[in-house]
Amino acid sequence: MFESVELKGKTILLRLDLNVPTEGEKVTDFTRIDRAKATVINLASRGARVAVLAHFGRPKAKPEDVYSMKFLPPVLAQRWGVPVSFSADCIGDAAQNAISALPEGGVVLLENVRFHAGEEKDEPVFAAALARLGQYYINDAFSVSHRAHASVHGLAKLLPAQAGMSMKAELAALDAAVANPKRPVAAIVGGSKISTKLDLLTNLVSKMDVLVLGGGMANTFLASRGWNPEASLYEADMLETARAISSKAEETGCRIILPTDGIAAEAFDANAKHIVCSRADMPKGWQTLDIGPDSVKLIEEAMADCKTILWNGPLGVFEMQAFAKGTNAVAKWVAAQTKSGKAVSVAGGGDTVAALAAAGVADDFTYISTAGGAFLEWLEGKELPGVSVLAKAPLAA
Repeated sequence: MFESVELKGKTILLRLDLNVPTEGEKVTDFTRIDRAKATVINLASRGARVAVLAHFGRPKAKPEDVYSMKFLPPVLAQRWGVPVSFSADCIGDAAQNAISALPEGGVVLLENVRFHAGEEKDEPVFAAALARLGQYYINDAFSVSHRAHASVHGLAKLLPAQAGMSMKAELAALDAAVANPKRPVAAIVGGSKISTKLDLLTNLVSKMDVLVLGGGMANTFLASRGWNPEASLYEADMLETARAISSKAEETGCRIILPTDGIAAEAFDANAKHIVCSRADMPKGWQTLDIGPDSVKLIEEAMADCKTILWNGPLGVFEMQAFAKGTNAVAKWVAAQTKSGKAVSVAGGGDTVAALAAAGVADDFTYISTAGGAFLEWLEGKELPGVSVLAKAPLAA
């Protein structure tokens, strides 16, 4: 990051994603904070004054105490191992004074950028107010880079700008999984609805050699091929869409893998009576809430030679222990392929991260993205404003 530039005494505006999960003012997941550490320490160790820009929650373009970030500096200081001060505003005299008070190598967290209407509107005036605070801009928040917001997009047009270390790692992982993967390449896509992942599926069938589908989405594909879903979750109005995606997969040589058996339950309940059965033999009025052992074996065989595996979405209702076995089994198999060096594995999306953590394999994948919406939009082939603007930014000499 600006490796050829002398940063001693300079102010770096560093965009991070600190919209971390909390219970009260207690942070319950430090992943995003910890991933930012390398960038913060790199800049601080070179004598830069680091001013952190971030948001927390969904304030309505005005200061709201419940969304103040003033509770975070002690947490950041503990996780990063450096003192972190706080500014009660992210622009104006308060922010400038807080930055001026920093020693070389000091770090300050500026108050929630979404307290200003200009942030989400990407207003040039607000971006300019931010830009006046520093000499350089670094975006290390891939997870918000699908938003054309002032601190993500507009600011990068005004200062020499680059990606941070965490963002570079994320982009490299996604490039290795989608744009330039080692082949054969497979994608596992779960979730309840085709309608929410239509762009994703349409893009993936033109890039993947194998596409494994699970959850309610798989039910819709199976129904489009004549299966009676009984009470299972599926989208009756998406059957033609499923057929169209299947046709495109045939044209592009992408093999779609659908469950052949499942865990059928009498009701959508953690304690419901349930059995393992083939899709054809599911009891009348029951619903399938997980893939079965034959499906797990089929998936493993289909991906056995794959050198790259991408994962987005669980294969069943993993939140209920009785219906987590399928997701857990496939997750452990992918983790084993990764640990043995047979495959590169990249996973992302909120439910996916939670499912892999529940399976105990989150640390065994090559890369796990916490980006959510940005991760999905990248997989859909969409341009991310916060990423594309960096390529056009006025880079430092």
